[in-house]
Amino acid sequence: MTQLAEERGMPTAVCLSGTGISPAAVIDPDSEVTARQELTVVRNLLARFGSEPGLGIEAGSRYHISLYGPWGLALLASQTLRDAVGVALRYVGLAFAFGQIDFEESGGEARLIFDDHEVPEDVRAFLAERVVTGIQMIGRELYPTGVPFHRIAFRHQAPSDTSRHRAVFGVEPNFGAPANVAVFDSSYLDVPLPQANEWARSTCEQLCRDLLARRQARTGVAGSVRDLLVRNPGEVPDQAAVAMELFMSPRTLSRRLNEEGTSFRALLDEVRQLLSEELLDHTDMTTEQVAARLGYAEAASFIRAFRRWKGCPPQEYRARGVRARVPEAV
Repeated sequence: MTQLAEERGMPTAVCLSGTGISPAAVIDPDSEVTARQELTVVRNLLARFGSEPGLGIEAGSRYHISLYGPWGLALLASQTLRDAVGVALRYVGLAFAFGQIDFEESGGEARLIFDDHEVPEDVRAFLAERVVTGIQMIGRELYPTGVPFHRIAFRHQAPSDTSRHRAVFGVEPNFGAPANVAVFDSSYLDVPLPQANEWARSTCEQLCRDLLARRQARTGVAGSVRDLLVRNPGEVPDQAAVAMELFMSPRTLSRRLNEEGTSFRALLDEVRQLLSEELLDHTDMTTEQVAARLGYAEAASFIRAFRRWKGCPPQEYRARGVRARVPEAV
């Protein structure tokens, strides 16, 4: 996207404005960019060039499978396109940060569906075009002749010029459709891929599993929720507010947390417990003040929760800590 901006006269530093990302970090293979930072870049780009028809198509056409590391290599080494689709969807979090990609097959058709209902509305059309075009680019690298889509649909309204869309997809997309869909003949699913290699695929898939596990442990949805809960302990947000911050519905937030083996209530409980111990150990705040700081409506609720966590009320916990820190008289 920064290259796209530079080609249109927008310096990289301006494109990255508000992200905290340096121009040098953009080309650093060890750098990680958050979804929020990427959204800021997209918005900066759209603020200057949003009226350009098919800008998302242009961005998506720069997708190359080699840019995706083990995820891309696992696709290339898959036995068939069906296998590649399976690998892609299992580890899609390594490649696409927004929306949800699903796959359906029926009536001789295979359909890749990009659900963008929870993508912020101001960037929705750009990201839908970028993702669907990226899928087309990946398909062309998997097959020497590409996978021809015979139907493309987008939920957003048609731009003033669709020539870029026709050039990339070979068909005129249907705009204002119920879903973002790329449709192709399902017979392509079981044709052997030219670079199939079971050892390479399994090795790369293991790398994908390792990467995803590390990323989820460090920056998964649960980690993002924890960050938001501790950002301002005096104003603990509820689940709806946290979901809005993460660009998803409360229902999706619950589902994503469940997939990571936790829940919003459990994370809130965990954060409150850790903060309460810190406040009792290192401040002179009263039990009532700590309760208010952690978002409890009344001190009694906090005391009951603390007794459940530590087996004693806050006052006793603090007294034990004080005795442990005071050396006995000789």
